[in-house]
Amino acid sequence: MSSPPPASPADHGVVVIGAGVVGVATAYALARRGKRVHLVDRAAGPALGTSFANGAQLSYAYTDAMAGPALWKQLPGVLGGGDPSYRAHTTADPDYWRWSLAFLRNATAGRLRRNTLATLELALESRAAMAALLQRHALEFDHQVAGKLHLYYKAASLPAAEAMIALKRPYGVEQRLVDAAEVARIEPALADIPGIAGAVHSPEEEVGDPWRFSNGLLEVLRERYGVQASFGLDLRRLARDGTSGWRLEAADGQVLQARQVVVCTGIDGNALLRPLGVRVPLMAIKGYSFTAPCGPAAPRTSITDTSRKLVFCRLGERMRVAGVAEVNVWDPQPSPQRMADLVALARASLPRAADYDRVESQWGGLRPVTPFSSPVIRQARDGLFVNLGHGMLGWTLAMGSGERVAALLEAA
Repeated sequence: MSSPPPASPADHGVVVIGAGVVGVATAYALARRGKRVHLVDRAAGPALGTSFANGAQLSYAYTDAMAGPALWKQLPGVLGGGDPSYRAHTTADPDYWRWSLAFLRNATAGRLRRNTLATLELALESRAAMAALLQRHALEFDHQVAGKLHLYYKAASLPAAEAMIALKRPYGVEQRLVDAAEVARIEPALADIPGIAGAVHSPEEEVGDPWRFSNGLLEVLRERYGVQASFGLDLRRLARDGTSGWRLEAADGQVLQARQVVVCTGIDGNALLRPLGVRVPLMAIKGYSFTAPCGPAAPRTSITDTSRKLVFCRLGERMRVAGVAEVNVWDPQPSPQRMADLVALARASLPRAADYDRVESQWGGLRPVTPFSSPVIRQARDGLFVNLGHGMLGWTLAMGSGERVAALLEAA
């Protein structure tokens, strides 16, 4: 596809704010439709924040909402700090309590079903969009259709897992409940893991490195679609620019103008939107990951340990392990103690999956979570659009979210 012709002085195109996986995917969806796109981010390059080293699983089938009836039993451990994998930090901030109450209101069976299916619809759109992208452009990002096993260590958890399988089956999701013997046949690396009561097997699930993906797609955007990208640009203010556009002001005094703006800044979105009277219900849930060389029994299938709330994802000859959730923690820097907790949980779960003594990198990221576990994709003002709140599934939902917001811009 040839680059768009030079813009007239009045045509400032679309500025996409935020170059994580969601922002880069949004830029692609817009540019493919012929929009003139300028992608901006305050970091030095794409996907250096929450997208940099997340769990790497493209979990198109696993879209279960965070809030459900089971949450009520977990609350004492979450609030009391007894659960090393999931903790909430209470504060007097009204926004924290507003979000928490809304989250609890979603912890019903009916809303769990509704929210899960809403995210599933977007996830399936995202899978189709990813497949279409990879047919057009060859990107290298350790992409594999690895399949996924959700491991359960308590037989009492299996009926609820089976109910979720039944909920998703009419939508074409391929999943089945398997016993411990079948788990070992699907993934021999798990043959010696004791205590597995059963698992949900999702054979069509995929994996990929989101940082490599974002860099590869940005290169395509620049070379094939004429997308402009500016990094190190810390935008502080959005304001209407007359009646037909937007003025974007950076901390260093730079000013951009655009006819349309898409905010894809994750947890930082409200800082730009609140002065405009636009509120999106976002809570920071801090997560951790580490990447290490594969161990002698590194699974090729993606693994989720539902008891310890961990994911194991093989990226070539490296193992990515992600877990730990800290609600209402706003500092992305990894805590040494929490990172040590994550490594200890991983050792206890799959002791030979990775070389835990040779951790290559550590990461902390702030997942932007809505009370209903689905992103907010909408037009907020004339020419202003939001694509925020993807929670733990930003990598999974990025391509579909980009398509949805691009369709909104076309219709506006």
